[in-house]
Amino acid sequence: MLTNAGLDISAEPAQIDERLVETPLLKSDLEPGDIAQVLAEAKAQDVSSRNPDTLIIGCDQTLSLDGKIFHKPKDMKQARQHLLSFSGKTHQLNSGITIVLNSNTLWRHVSVADMTMRSLKPAFIGQYLAKAGDRVLKSVGAYQIEGVGIQLFDRVDGDYFTIVGLPLLPLLNELRNLGAIDG
Repeated sequence: MLTNAGLDISAEPAQIDERLVETPLLKSDLEPGDIAQVLAEAKAQDVSSRNPDTLIIGCDQTLSLDGKIFHKPKDMKQARQHLLSFSGKTHQLNSGITIVLNSNTLWRHVSVADMTMRSLKPAFIGQYLAKAGDRVLKSVGAYQIEGVGIQLFDRVDGDYFTIVGLPLLPLLNELRNLGAIDG
């Protein structure tokens, strides 16, 4: 997304255990969006520690339904269970983003999208999973809205970029504020 937006970037994955960072947060009073933000910042801090004098962008996304946080499904059976849980309900995609320079956090942001899934029949879920394939295992919601996953929804309230995992417009605005990009 950043390259498509005209930014010259390089990607470096964080070397953290997200579940290890997340576990104590789940026992706290933090909201799912706050947890996404903490994970985004942990990733950015990790990468920043290896890249001095480099502006680092970290992001993470959580999916929550009725206060419960869901993770990427481990297999197709769990993907089916996720979709059955979301059927006929509204869940939230919480996208956290952080900018770090020399291990100093310069900016934090969380965007939330409300995703209302239509009532799904088990047979349709099976057809959907067969058509979408293993790609669903790479998405916390077992769907990719930019593809066949859009057929699962009745309503989507939120920014497209937040839904796909990176609140791009607020990020670009902040990068302009920091003088990192022209504008």
